[in-house]
Amino acid sequence: MITVYIYLIATMADWELGHVTAELNSKRFFMQDAPAVCVKTVALTKEPVKTMGGLTIIPDCTIEEIEVNEKSVLILPGADTWGEEKNAKIIAKAAELLEAKGCVCAICGATVALANAGLLNNSPHTSNGAGFLEMFCPSYKGTAFYVDAPSVCDGNLITASATGGLMFAKQIIEHLGVFSDTTLEEWYAYFSTGDASHFFALMQSVNKQN
Repeated sequence: MITVYIYLIATMADWELGHVTAELNSKRFFMQDAPAVCVKTVALTKEPVKTMGGLTIIPDCTIEEIEVNEKSVLILPGADTWGEEKNAKIIAKAAELLEAKGCVCAICGATVALANAGLLNNSPHTSNGAGFLEMFCPSYKGTAFYVDAPSVCDGNLITASATGGLMFAKQIIEHLGVFSDTTLEEWYAYFSTGDASHFFALMQSVNKQN
């Protein structure tokens, strides 16, 4: 069982994770032999967390309950509150997961938190534009590994810019291996272009598996 943990942080940018959480939870386009996936929300405590969009979410578990192994995936959303010291606890857990070959996925402001912890110094990654991490992370030494792209996958580390949510979702889904190659490409093509032909191709690719 693969467990995908969504970190709940106050003011989290809920829209940045909309595509990936919807697909992993609904499993509507999963291929028949896809690995089993469980999605859980995680936070510092089990107290409700309010998102930037005003939604109130009750966490499923706390950081201490995260299973640190190669079957765990941690998704870190953007937020205005990453600078708060208490969030260092989830970044420490992210470092443990990377060491254990688990997958860590960070978008927008969460990339700043990873950079501050030195977790982007030696791996290809992206953020909100060239120079952004240098501006907010005095100890950042990963400039040579920065890639100017919406989302970048380097093994078990996936990073994205504030506008890279769709590609971010695609790369996470691809890493998990839960869509067929055709389904994933048509899914991405449809949501990135709005071309209805890709929607019909997407549905056809799913129906062929049933």
